[in-house]
Amino acid sequence: MQKGKQRYKCVSCGCQFTGGNRVTSDQLWQEYVYGKQTYIQLSIRYSLSIKTIQRKLDGYKLPVTFNNFHPKEGVVLMDSTYFGRQFGVMVFMDARTGVILYKRYIKHETVALYKEGLSQIQQQGYKVLALVCDGKRGIFQAMEMPVQMCHFHQVAIITRYITRRPKMPAAIELKSIVSQLPKSDKQGFLISIKSWNSKWESFLSERTTNPLTGRTTFTHKRLRSAYRSIMANMSYLFVYKDFKELNIPNTNNCLEGIFTSLKNSLRNHNGLSINRRRKFIDEFFKA
Repeated sequence: MQKGKQRYKCVSCGCQFTGGNRVTSDQLWQEYVYGKQTYIQLSIRYSLSIKTIQRKLDGYKLPVTFNNFHPKEGVVLMDSTYFGRQFGVMVFMDARTGVILYKRYIKHETVALYKEGLSQIQQQGYKVLALVCDGKRGIFQAMEMPVQMCHFHQVAIITRYITRRPKMPAAIELKSIVSQLPKSDKQGFLISIKSWNSKWESFLSERTTNPLTGRTTFTHKRLRSAYRSIMANMSYLFVYKDFKELNIPNTNNCLEGIFTSLKNSLRNHNGLSINRRRKFIDEFFKA
């Protein structure tokens, strides 16, 4: 016995070793991903070094799984999320069933990558009836199907321009109008926005002169940008009502919720290498 544990000796080679808790890579992986156990916690629990824990987790092979249910057609939610400046994941999900149709690791999201993703799922026999996306520049014009601009992202764009707690009366009024977007119809919303623009037209046209160069710029550039964003996306904000038979969601919130859950899970394992992080994400989406 040594430190309360049984010692053993191999009769063939004479090698001695200490008995103890034996743990498989599969068991460690389940506790690591779903039990949210860190390297240190697993090391203490199983009396193994952190390097041994890492080696066993790295040695775990993700099983090849086959989804017995794969939708043949539907509305696709597509979006990307990032874990740093140059590492992200692009995901396409069936809006009705929540089945992940396509996943790709990216450095930057581009319209070309989104088109390639759509091509991939179409080649697999999936018929895309409509899309819901965040309104990335150029994406609406590139798609040959109904495209709904996510209301959540549109509100977020306006918030970035005028802040969560605007001080100017014009910005406060615009924020109030935009907050009603999910409850509005296209005609009523358009009338409200144009009325707002008419009311504050002179205010929005104010210019400031740079004393050094003599050049003038619009005084309220961010407020003007917020208005232009709404008008640029107006044709895509109410597609879900134009095609009611397709049951198009007006937001990407379902997919955003999955991204939030993924990031919360990864937060317990800060500092992972790119390969280990990809393996963790693969397991998350497999589940």
